[in-house]
Amino acid sequence: MSSSVASDKPSASASADTAARRPGTANGARWALAAALLGFFVMTLDALIVNVALPEIGRGFGGGMTGLQWVVDGYTLMFAALLLSAGSVTDRIGARQAFGAGLVVFTVASAACGLAPDLGVLVVARLVQGAGAAVIVPASLALIREAFPDPAGRARAISVWAMGGSVGAAAGPVLGGVLSELSWRMIFFVNLPVGVLALFLLTRTARSPRQGDAPFDWTGQIAAVAAMGGLTYAAIEAGDVGMGAPRVLLALAVAVVAAVVFLTSQARGRNPMVPLALLRARTMALSATIGFALNVGFYGMIFLLGLYLQQEQDLSPMATGLAFLPMTLLTAVVSPTAARLAARFGARMPIITGQLLMAAGLVALCVPPASAPAWLLVLLMIPVGTGGGLAVPAVTSLLLDRVPAERAGTASGVLNASRQLGGALSVAVFGALVSNHAHFLHGLRSSLLIAALLVVLTAVASVLLKEKTS
Repeated sequence: MSSSVASDKPSASASADTAARRPGTANGARWALAAALLGFFVMTLDALIVNVALPEIGRGFGGGMTGLQWVVDGYTLMFAALLLSAGSVTDRIGARQAFGAGLVVFTVASAACGLAPDLGVLVVARLVQGAGAAVIVPASLALIREAFPDPAGRARAISVWAMGGSVGAAAGPVLGGVLSELSWRMIFFVNLPVGVLALFLLTRTARSPRQGDAPFDWTGQIAAVAAMGGLTYAAIEAGDVGMGAPRVLLALAVAVVAAVVFLTSQARGRNPMVPLALLRARTMALSATIGFALNVGFYGMIFLLGLYLQQEQDLSPMATGLAFLPMTLLTAVVSPTAARLAARFGARMPIITGQLLMAAGLVALCVPPASAPAWLLVLLMIPVGTGGGLAVPAVTSLLLDRVPAERAGTASGVLNASRQLGGALSVAVFGALVSNHAHFLHGLRSSLLIAALLVVLTAVASVLLKEKTS
């Protein structure tokens, strides 16, 4: 009898374990941060590991520069387009639930990429990967915001989360080079154990609260995909057939019409995924613009130099991956200092300083002649990475401090959608500029100068960012 009564009541150890998982408790916060860090790590690893492997993929499947651009942009396009609704979905179903779903989709798609029999299947699998990654990023940030209610603790946690991305960035090119020597397919299979571990850690956290059951904004989501997809398609195809080609003009027209439909649906819809009041807020608009520019500079440079070092300087994939290592390692070291600098001097200081460092590095990379040794390019890449390492966590932390808790997922989705769109368009536009091998170096320099100018402009605009007042 006594054992029957005891079985109807939760044990003390079970109750303690449940309490330890709750957001805001020390154990629950640690598990949440560890899972969020791994999720951000694996999606950053995947974004950068592919760039070094592009020449090997090209030799295996063909498709020319256009095909290689789609291998990169298939991922970043879906990432950017779905981030908007992913942030809203995160708010509505809960951070933990959304994060777990994103991890499952990403991990399964990674296996499909590694097994792809042709370029078309690989691009489709990359699209699905991007969909999973789109959920991982805003859900991981919302998970951190939920686990760390104190602004100072949250800023430190975001710096650690950003460091996970920096470590993924550091490991990505090197792993891409090493694994490409075996088979380019291995660069996708490496995601599987990381995804499984992150899912296990997530089981140690408590279920997240939901923010309501509002209907899904299908009109806004479809319009967002069409607008970003049309713009990216036009940029990629223009490098192959010219800006005046009918299909390029049609894609641009689709992008414009879809953008108008998106804005109209967000203004008039009963349940918009991105309320226009959020987009009109100065901090949101500036943060999104800064994030866009930072990714144009960083991912544009990675894409360009990954091709240049292998195709023009005849470096092996492994040597190319190692060439990025000093920059990415220093980026990982610098990222955690952003929170300390923001706490002491305000968030604008690391945001502006980081952008100016990145711009200086991009301009410096334009100076060396074609005969310059690879080690010189390695040194000149460092300011680009460290600048981003300072600015990204600072602008993310500032934005999350300025938005209401119930809009944290949506705001982080807008920020990261802008960042990924910047990465997608940089690959599309810069890939077109370097598609002529006879003028590769000229196209590379023009691309880097465009990126530097954009980053300088957003650095100037950053003075308008407002700090949170107590």
